[in-house]
Amino acid sequence: MNPTDLALQLWPPSASATAAETDWLILAFTVLTLLLTVPVFVAITWFAIRYRQGAPANRDQSESRSVLIEISWMLIPFLLTLIFFVWGARLFFISKAAPADALVIEAIGRQWMWKFQHPTGQSEINDLHLPIGQPVKIRMTSQDVIHALYLPVLRMQMATLPDRYTELWFKADRSGTFRLYCSEYCGTDHSKMDGNLTLMSQADYAAWLQNGQALQGGLAGAGRAVYESYACGTCHDPGAVVRAPSLAGLYGREVRLADGRTVPADEAYLREKILNPNRLKLAADYKQVMPAFRNVIPADDLDRLVAYLKSAGAQAQQEAVP
Repeated sequence: MNPTDLALQLWPPSASATAAETDWLILAFTVLTLLLTVPVFVAITWFAIRYRQGAPANRDQSESRSVLIEISWMLIPFLLTLIFFVWGARLFFISKAAPADALVIEAIGRQWMWKFQHPTGQSEINDLHLPIGQPVKIRMTSQDVIHALYLPVLRMQMATLPDRYTELWFKADRSGTFRLYCSEYCGTDHSKMDGNLTLMSQADYAAWLQNGQALQGGLAGAGRAVYESYACGTCHDPGAVVRAPSLAGLYGREVRLADGRTVPADEAYLREKILNPNRLKLAADYKQVMPAFRNVIPADDLDRLVAYLKSAGAQAQQEAVP
C-alpha cells in the first residue's frame, strides 16, 4: 500500500455526520473504559506494594463491609455502559434504514477488483465518484468469495457475499478524494483490492456523469441488450412458441402462484425467478420450463436485466393510465 493511505493514519478524517458521531461514540467509550479500569489497576498495584509479604500491616480479618459500595460498583458501570449500548444501537438502526430517495449504486466484488455501476449506466473499476449532500445506498454482491467494502472516511464497511445482496448507505458532507479497500482477506492479491472514493458537489457529479456516460439509455437500456443476448424473448415476447408469462408490466403487479397465494412482482421476486425459477414461487397456469440462471448470468448483467424489466413495467403502467 501507499504509505500516504488514509487508512494507515491513526485517525482518518470523517466525511459524514454519522462518521463524526461514530468517532464521538468510540472516544467517549474509550474514556469510560479508562475511568473504570485504570483505578482498578492502580489499586491492585498499591495493595500489592502496601500489603506485600514482610511489610508491616494489620492482617487481621475485618468483619465490616459496605453493601452500598458493592452494589454501586456493579450498578453504576452497568448503567454507564448501557448508555453506550443505546447510542450504538441507534446508530445501527439508522444505518439499516436508507431513505427512499437514496441514490442507488450497484457494487460487485470479485478477485481482485471492485466494479461500481451508477443508475445512468456509468461503470467504474476500483474508483467511485459520488455526490455530497445526498443519501447514497450501495447495494453489493460478490461473484466469487467473501469480500468487504471498507470506506474509512465514512466509518463504514459491509461484507459482500456470493449469491446474496447486502447494503450500506450514507450521506457524505465533505468533498475530496479518499481511499476504499477490501477489509476481508480474499486471496493472493487481497492487498491490491483498493481504489479511490471521490466525493464531489451534486453539480460536479452531474457533470461527471454527463461527460463520462458509458451506456446510452442508462442501465435499463443496457438491460435490453442483456434480455436479447440471453434470448429471453423466445419465450416471453408476444407470439413466442413457448407459452410463458408476458414480462410487459410485470414489475409491481400481483402474481398468482400455483399454490393459490399471491405475491408482488417486486425486485426480489424478479431476481429469484431469474436465478432459480423452480424454487417455491411457481406461477399459476404455467408449466415450469425455464432454466435456472444461477451461476450462469453475471451479477452485473442481472442488475441490467432487472432494471430493464422494471422500466418496462413502469412504461406499461403509464400506458394503461387513461
